[in-house]
Parts: sequence; C-alpha cells; structure tokens
Amino acid sequence: MRQDEARRVRARIAQLERDLTAASAQKRQLRQDAGHELRNAKFRLERLEECIAAMR
Repeated sequence: MRQDEARRVRARIAQLERDLTAASAQKRQLRQDAGHELRNAKFRLERLEECIAAMR
C-alpha cells in the first residue's frame, strides 16, 4: 500500500516539475502553488520511503 502511494507521489512530483518549467511568467500564482505542492510532495515521498525501508 505504501509503495503504491509512493509511486503516485513520484508521478505527481514529476508532473509538478513539468508544470513549473512550462509555466509562463504571467502565471506566477500557479507557479507558486505548484512549488508549494512540490515541496510538500517531496517531503511526503521522503517519509514514505523511510517507512517502506523500515518495513523491509
């Protein structure tokens, strides 16, 4: 279950990174929102990976 969640978080991180590089300067708020979500997703992934490693 945690591994599936980690895969979903990794996919979301990849999407957010693509969105950040593709966003124009006119969409500053969208970039800020994506950046905030990206930081949260990376933090969540780190915790999930620690949990998965501890279960092995």
